[in-house]
Amino acid sequence: MKSIIKGGLVLLPHADDFVKLDIVVDDSGNISELGDDIAITGNEMTHVIDVTDKYIIPGLINAHAHLFASGNLSDKKPTAVVVKTIAALLQTKVGKKILTDRMKHNALTELRTGVTTIRSVGEFHYLDVKLRDDAEKEVGIYPNLLVSGFLLSITGGHGAPYLALESDSPWDGRKNVRKNVKAGVDWIKICATGGVTDARRVGEAGALQFTEEEMTAICQEAHKVNLMVAAHAQSTEGVRLALRAGVDTIEHGAAMDEEIIQLFKNNPKSYRGYSALIPTFAPAAPFTLLDPNDLKLDPITVKNAEIVYHNMITGYKQALENDIKIGVGNDASMTFVTHYDFWRELDYASQIANLKPIDVITRATAGNAEIIGLKDKIGTIEPSKMADLLILSTNPLNNLKHLTDIYCVVKSGTVVPDKNADFFEPLNALLDDIADNKLPESLNKISLEEE
Repeated sequence: MKSIIKGGLVLLPHADDFVKLDIVVDDSGNISELGDDIAITGNEMTHVIDVTDKYIIPGLINAHAHLFASGNLSDKKPTAVVVKTIAALLQTKVGKKILTDRMKHNALTELRTGVTTIRSVGEFHYLDVKLRDDAEKEVGIYPNLLVSGFLLSITGGHGAPYLALESDSPWDGRKNVRKNVKAGVDWIKICATGGVTDARRVGEAGALQFTEEEMTAICQEAHKVNLMVAAHAQSTEGVRLALRAGVDTIEHGAAMDEEIIQLFKNNPKSYRGYSALIPTFAPAAPFTLLDPNDLKLDPITVKNAEIVYHNMITGYKQALENDIKIGVGNDASMTFVTHYDFWRELDYASQIANLKPIDVITRATAGNAEIIGLKDKIGTIEPSKMADLLILSTNPLNNLKHLTDIYCVVKSGTVVPDKNADFFEPLNALLDDIADNKLPESLNKISLEEE
């Protein structure tokens, strides 16, 4: 049975304001027609969704997320014994069931708060592949999922040994690509550098890990089976080597030079001839902008996050200045980054570069759809696209926080059942201080002395 979404104010592609239109959705959940006051004839089996004077934008796309954790505050970094115990539990049938249920819950939380597509870039034991496959059997219940399974890392590198397959040569890297391909992933995710969460010293986040030769082999192996490669990279040299190797997206990012800028725009080894940047401000900004006494986190983690944040801002502004393709992802599951507040990432991206709300909303919809390879299916409201819609009671072009004023979410033409998310009020209060007070002038003047 087809549906008609009546009376809404629709944000069309390339528009900078809303226009009142009806949206017709066909039996397959795709948009078949847009028009002004479309008539409903008596013999049509049609479901009418009345959203008169509500604001309709494409469903949001989270281009960098994980589903394995909640993102709530932690009092301290878990000990090695605790990590090892959890890893052992995840090897069991019971542990995998617990984690799968959590991942499903987190994916549905994102969906209910407006994120209709998630690119998950690193999960345990290919449980993300199973979740995606289950989702494809239950249209209207899950968000669209693109998954990458295990990270690929060096021995002892970022995410290793529990979240990553380890290799130390080009041929072993190819073998790990093949393992992930056999498991059914949509993307390959590599760790070009160290990361914040498991760094053991200041400066390890961003330290080079894979060599250019190793990453080149991985990219070649992925590209020959039509898979793109995302690279965790948090230093200038890490970004440079990853781009030279042919990666398709740089996750997080860092300060650029002219070689890096040109490689983003014209990358002959990448799958499509160019590479894109996916900054993730939400997990790093609070470490820099909140009172350290409120964080209660490991000081090495805090210092590394500050360094990464400074570098990421510099690279982001350079990308804007040089017309590099930029997506939006919030690194959900990391500390401070829940599955119900994707809007905060858009707010950081807007504030840092003084962008209008329409600019970052477009990047989180049409822009992300192009970067992740789904521009023919999602990202804009037009005929033949999936009817993935976020319908709001107030205008998000006036204030990005209005993305939380949700009237309903529509996935493939079906209204998503409303269910309250598990909000973490202490965390919300801390993060609202950033959103309400705006980012301080000092955010671009982080001192790198003594690092």
